[in-house]
Amino acid sequence: MNPINEAHVSEPGLVVVDVAAADDATALAFQQLLADRWATSPAQHTTRDAGEPGVRLRCYLDLRQPVSPAAPR
Repeated sequence: MNPINEAHVSEPGLVVVDVAAADDATALAFQQLLADRWATSPAQHTTRDAGEPGVRLRCYLDLRQPVSPAAPR
């Protein structure tokens, strides 16, 4: 994964989430759970590190946005 840029967390409430998962479906499903609750800049695909098991995904959350009404309390 690339380093986290200062702009990614320039204000309180901004979060960078790095996900490591066994497969694409698991990583993207987790990202969808986050997107259902907070404003999210989703990744369109996962990445693989040569010689390493699983996949990685990075997404960005804005926790300052209201929680989705569909989210459990």
